[in-house]
Amino acid sequence: MTPGSSPRLNRLLAALPPEEWLRWLRQLEPVELPLGKVLHEPGVTLYHVHFPTSAIVSLQYLTESGATAEMAVVGREGIVGISQFMGGRTTPNRAVVRSAGEGYRLRSEAIRHEFNHSTPVMHLLLRYTQALITQMAQTAVCYRLHHLEQQLCRWLLMTQDCLDGNEIVATQELIAQMLGVRREGVTEAAHRLQEAGLIGYARGHVRILDRAGLLRRSCECYDVVRKEYDRLLPDREAT
Repeated sequence: MTPGSSPRLNRLLAALPPEEWLRWLRQLEPVELPLGKVLHEPGVTLYHVHFPTSAIVSLQYLTESGATAEMAVVGREGIVGISQFMGGRTTPNRAVVRSAGEGYRLRSEAIRHEFNHSTPVMHLLLRYTQALITQMAQTAVCYRLHHLEQQLCRWLLMTQDCLDGNEIVATQELIAQMLGVRREGVTEAAHRLQEAGLIGYARGHVRILDRAGLLRRSCECYDVVRKEYDRLLPDREAT
């Protein structure tokens, strides 16, 4: 891991009360999360849950034909593997790293024990789960009711929230796959945003030039999701 990397870079871990934080710290294992790494497949039992600190993980629905669409993203605000403490043990979606980085992992049996025996942990994980469900529901609304340019703005804003800085490594092919649309549509929408001076795009790198402008061009979905995360997961630094 990078020298100085800390679990507290993950917002969920940073929100743990001091007693729980010290107990978890002994069990957390640092991991590299390279681009394309699959953290779980549909229907497969998980042995660990993951807490990204600098990586972004895409939760995707995979159709029988092999097509994919992104249901939600998990970055440094959350956890990958809620099925391990919600009782289902498996999930019908796939989790794959779409922006390389680092994180920490915890054994599945450990988080189930914490959820069942620590009221503060249970409340924190349930609040996060509510926020994640909101993101999934709002994403479905966005796909159904809003045009592609608005969806792209929402996607860019949510991705930037998971990163330090204003540069996103993503090809138009990847963005199209995540949004479940044709690449040509993404190309046209990105071109309009570039002409408006909101983004710059070159060789698989998107630079956010005017975040306020993206917010104005985006639909309400981004704001709804962001406010729900901020409401349910107040910043709290573990000590």
